[in-house]
Amino acid sequence: MELFWFLPTYGDGRFLGTAVGSREATLGYLKQVALASEELGFSGVLVPSGKGCDDAWIVASNLAAITQRLKFLIALRPGIIAPAAAARMASALDRFSDGRLLLNVVTGGDPVELAGDGLHLSHSERYVQTDEFLTVFRRLFTEASVTHKGPYFHLTDGELLQPSRQKPYPPLFLGGSSAAAHEITAKHIDVYLTWGEPPAQVEEKIADIRMKAEKLGRQVKFGIRLHTVVRQNADDAWTAANDLLKHVDDDTIAKAQATLARFDSEGQKRLLELHGGSRDKLEVSPNLWAGISLVRGGVGTALVGNGEQVAARILEYAALGIDYFILSGIPHLEEAYHFHENVFHRLPVHQKQREVPNLPMGMFGDKNLSKSSVS
Repeated sequence: MELFWFLPTYGDGRFLGTAVGSREATLGYLKQVALASEELGFSGVLVPSGKGCDDAWIVASNLAAITQRLKFLIALRPGIIAPAAAARMASALDRFSDGRLLLNVVTGGDPVELAGDGLHLSHSERYVQTDEFLTVFRRLFTEASVTHKGPYFHLTDGELLQPSRQKPYPPLFLGGSSAAAHEITAKHIDVYLTWGEPPAQVEEKIADIRMKAEKLGRQVKFGIRLHTVVRQNADDAWTAANDLLKHVDDDTIAKAQATLARFDSEGQKRLLELHGGSRDKLEVSPNLWAGISLVRGGVGTALVGNGEQVAARILEYAALGIDYFILSGIPHLEEAYHFHENVFHRLPVHQKQREVPNLPMGMFGDKNLSKSSVS
């Protein structure tokens, strides 16, 4: 099992839908989150992409220089960048980070944002473009020279002179719930990422992709993207989850839902169907809370509960075939510690977790002086 955390490059805070308690995504703050993630034993971090985020490649390049083991899952954007340029960037960062680069193939889900980036393709056209992009991208890592002429890309004698550290190329991840996304995954992708849907829905996706991949003689691993709200006491966890929405009124929810409705992302549609925009139906599966998707796009569900409950839910997903758990919490610095302290020791974590001495801490840092002996 691989546990990843998240870098909030669009900003962070204590609440949703408000500027109250917000934090700017400065390099200093992102360093804190990255160093904490590595120190606590997370295998890597997801670096998001979008117009509200600082550039994922620049962020990861800065943070790779101050970390030693942490992997960086970075967005690869077909249509925003050409395959040959992407291959050179990936090869360089993979070598300079000593093989710590992972690539998250993102086709995009918001037509308005994509138009602002100069990409004016329909949902189905973007996946055709992604298929061609990945075909060329993979060939550049495995062939001495690539000549290709297709509807979206035209290369003559394309070469990648500096190979990546990981062979044949840094692992490719992709998330998407449409039939087209499943086909692309079966053909090109190493790890398929699903958003945090109820286990039965996740199981259906895994079965479909496995079947498609097997027909092509390939195997695919699986991951899931989830928020977490974990406390020692379950009631405290649910209080903390509901507090995330304490500054959100019905008008804010209505405006957010109207914006999200314009997305052509099948995954976004499936998330919205879990609650229909209502506050009354937010626990969509045991310990799976959809409150975040009331006001925010992207992953919108969180595992909420005490350490034992959240670990049990994670193990349920693992039993379905999930290997990678890409997690986050609001605010990300503090929630990383909450998750580590309450859940890590209950899971078969691939990377050795940080050892925490089980010693009483007394007054003035005297570890040999228990609290009960302090007068």
